[in-house]
Amino acid sequence: MPPLQDLPNLDTDQFHAPSPNDLNEPGGGSAHPPRILLLYGSLRSRSFSRLLVEEAARLLEAMGAETRIFDPRGLPLPDAEEASHPKVAELRTLAEWAEGMVWCSPERHGAMTGIMKAQIDWIPLSLGAVRPTQGKTLAVMQVCGGSQSFNTANQLRVLGRWMRMLTTPNQSSVPKAFMEFDDQDRMKPSSFYDRVVDVMEELVKFTWLTRGRADYLTDRYSERKESAEQLSARVNQRAI
Repeated sequence: MPPLQDLPNLDTDQFHAPSPNDLNEPGGGSAHPPRILLLYGSLRSRSFSRLLVEEAARLLEAMGAETRIFDPRGLPLPDAEEASHPKVAELRTLAEWAEGMVWCSPERHGAMTGIMKAQIDWIPLSLGAVRPTQGKTLAVMQVCGGSQSFNTANQLRVLGRWMRMLTTPNQSSVPKAFMEFDDQDRMKPSSFYDRVVDVMEELVKFTWLTRGRADYLTDRYSERKESAEQLSARVNQRAI
């Protein structure tokens, strides 16, 4: 490790070398079930993204998680209403409650649906000094009307990174989704179902692993430095 004198651009007061000793005990000392919010991207009466999310919720609950599924019906377009709108307030409350999320959208015109994007856009990057998504876990899935594609899953992954979420390495894409659910709207046994199990298993593991550690994992040198400079400017004002 080079001496700090060799790093003249560094603010040494705000530089912290990461250490495993700074990590809390698993789960950050919390024993409650992992809290997972699931979002889907279609308003059809038989929405396959909704059916896949419901299947995922069953798996998550079997793995010991607590789940909530947000119904996007009635959610206005971003900026078309105030944030006090009941559906917006509901979504934001759930986003704060959640420790992890599942995002699942159909692929339409090679991309996620507007319904899916609207939900994500209503989740703010910050609420006062709180970032409601930073450091939380995310699993992404998509359903396809035709052959398998990962366009939407990859887009969701980009959005998750933008919102500073920790996205699982695995993801799920279900092709010809209309063939993968039975008359009771349950997913049929298949390699696609097995992949959904894999993704939910990863999500629960990652949520346990990072829970209680999000503040440490997302603590950044640049933000510490900026905050220190702002504090110094405020307390050292020559005139009040």
